[in-house]
Amino acid sequence: MAEFTMELNDEQKEVRDWLHGFAADVIRPAAAEWDEREETPWPVIQEAAKVGIYSLDFYAQQYFDPTGLGIPMAMEELFWGDAGIALSIVGTGLAAVGVLANGTEEQIGTWVPQMYGDANDVKLAAFCSSEPDAGSDVASMRTRAVYDEAKDEWVINGTKTWATNGGIANVHVVVAVVDPDLGSKGHASFIIPPNTPGLAQGQKFKKHGIRASHTAEVILDNVRVPGSCLLGGKEKLDERLARARERAKAGGERVKNAAMATFEASRPAVGAMAVGTARAAYEVALDYAKTREQFGRPIIDNQGVAFQLADMRTQVDAARLLVWRASWMAINGKPFTAAEGSMSKLFASETAKKVTAQAIQILGGNGYTREYPVERMHRDSAIYTIFEGTSEIQRLVIARTLSGMPIR
Repeated sequence: MAEFTMELNDEQKEVRDWLHGFAADVIRPAAAEWDEREETPWPVIQEAAKVGIYSLDFYAQQYFDPTGLGIPMAMEELFWGDAGIALSIVGTGLAAVGVLANGTEEQIGTWVPQMYGDANDVKLAAFCSSEPDAGSDVASMRTRAVYDEAKDEWVINGTKTWATNGGIANVHVVVAVVDPDLGSKGHASFIIPPNTPGLAQGQKFKKHGIRASHTAEVILDNVRVPGSCLLGGKEKLDERLARARERAKAGGERVKNAAMATFEASRPAVGAMAVGTARAAYEVALDYAKTREQFGRPIIDNQGVAFQLADMRTQVDAARLLVWRASWMAINGKPFTAAEGSMSKLFASETAKKVTAQAIQILGGNGYTREYPVERMHRDSAIYTIFEGTSEIQRLVIARTLSGMPIR
């Protein structure tokens, strides 16, 4: 087990600097354009693939970093560049985590490479969990998967929403109900291979922020997938469902469902994204405050501005530390006995909203215009308190974990 440390090693520093250079030289110059276009920034993704950032090898190296800091470090630097473009680059990772968290070795080896493609043929993947009537309330999920034993196929019907890369992805990972009587415990995850009949893109959303990231509905109409596309396999599913039924009869303990397992694994990474956006806004505000003069002196000489910047930096650093702690705990198999993963996501996402708003205030009228990036950063930051579990849900998870109450 790697010891927890706040100091990156030489290799990690080299990767961090490389990512920072890509974010500064490639992502930032393109950020305003793709925010206005509200389209997937394919040229930037392709450039990321060419240099090795958008690739299974890079993702795996960071994911399996024994310190746990590879992924949060990468997320912070890319999202420092721009949240919308960065999400287009890393959005495939949530689907990959879904397979890594729930799939067999064969499924991981078969499908994760297909999610990325290669530098000459870039692919995307989408994780589809939320529904029009089931966002935070996963127990209300209606997408249904029924097993056709004669053909060893699963038949899936339903509508997913808020899916990053939904409908344009090469591979979709879909969470569906297999036993309605068990509520959220009766869910399972499925791979939907490329060009599967019955899967179609629904509405594409025009969003407040992260506008360079494609978000859409995914319609599943009698989608048939082989039995091998059930993540984890049917034997494991049957065993899990049997345990859930027994516990339900006895009024016993909770059983994790596939979507929750994916979100628990990814929450610190979302926190790191928020840290990147918050840090970017803080740096813009700091530079502006040191050069903007009013009444014959830089505005940073005013205590009201200086104290805001002090608080902003403190909050950014505190958020990073919570993210790093949760990431280190996760890679080293330490249980989140106090919901440390949710803590990191909650604090970092709320920090991003607050810090980006303070940055606009420090820049004044300039901060409210699109001539400066803090306006976009503030719009982008709103998503962190919503996706992969709202701040209210994070607080609920933390409180129930501390009290010992079941998390449904």
